[in-house]
Amino acid sequence: MSPLANPQQYLDNARIAPEVFQLRPDYRALLLVITNIPPAPSDAQSDALLQEAEASAKAALAKAPVTEIPHVKAWRSAYTAFGAKPKKTPNSLEALTRRVEKGGLPRVNRLTDIYNAISVKHQIPLGGEDLDKYSGAPFLVRAKGGEKFEMKAGGEVVNEPPIAGEVVWCDEEGVTCRVWNWRQGPRTALTDETRNVLIIMDALEACSDGQLDAAADELSRVLSGLSPEVEVRRRLFKA
Repeated sequence: MSPLANPQQYLDNARIAPEVFQLRPDYRALLLVITNIPPAPSDAQSDALLQEAEASAKAALAKAPVTEIPHVKAWRSAYTAFGAKPKKTPNSLEALTRRVEKGGLPRVNRLTDIYNAISVKHQIPLGGEDLDKYSGAPFLVRAKGGEKFEMKAGGEVVNEPPIAGEVVWCDEEGVTCRVWNWRQGPRTALTDETRNVLIIMDALEACSDGQLDAAADELSRVLSGLSPEVEVRRRLFKA
């Protein structure tokens, strides 16, 4: 089934394997399907959101190093539990926060800029998948090890399979994101033409349900403001 044929059924068919919750009983995933987003380059609105996020990150970094920011610290612990090395594979929130520390967040396109800003401002790892390139419903599992995962390195596409026990997001064609929320594969990555997107918000105990909802509400409000045709659906997963 195409994700866009029935977005609600698509969300209903999404799943998280029990062994993920066994690893981290405090884990929650908030999935949003957002359709009919008008694509556009970075603009004044997305830049303002990024500046707000940068200011928020700088305020947090003034109080503690990036590795001691509560939600970053929690994710580093989660990674270590299945054998990943946070220094080598930082979670997406940590990677973006370090970009602020080194100078500022990237300007990519309006959609990517908006969701990066929400991630940093609310201190929640957040990923975006192009639904027009996605195959079937998303599911989160612990890898058997050796599954195909193609990514770009040095301008070439290379296979870098997950290790056994690694937490990975997948669709029917294979792994779409390695190390829970570290690295997305190019097959389903957002582009300047993306109109329909799956947003994945990952939370551990350091992030409350209220904080998770606040981030989703702001993202929904901002994207809905881009066009009356934008539609947002969401589903929360928890143990």
